[in-house]
Amino acid sequence: MQLTILAFGIAKDILGRRELQLEVPDDTTVRDLKDRLLERYPEFSRLVSLAIAVNSEYSAEDVLLQERDEIALIPPVSGG
Repeated sequence: MQLTILAFGIAKDILGRRELQLEVPDDTTVRDLKDRLLERYPEFSRLVSLAIAVNSEYSAEDVLLQERDEIALIPPVSGG
């Protein structure tokens, strides 16, 4: 299946774009997606954390992804 992934903050810089199309197996979980992103973009391993939101809600790693899901990469946020 094809996932559309939106990236924010430094995640956008690591990907080199705001939106990524990624082909994954039908049984892909959030954890599988994180692993695939780390393999393809090793710079993600330098982040303290990387949250993944699915359909506007922070998601647990065992959530099964669907092709129509809105997926967002949310890096650590700092500031005041």
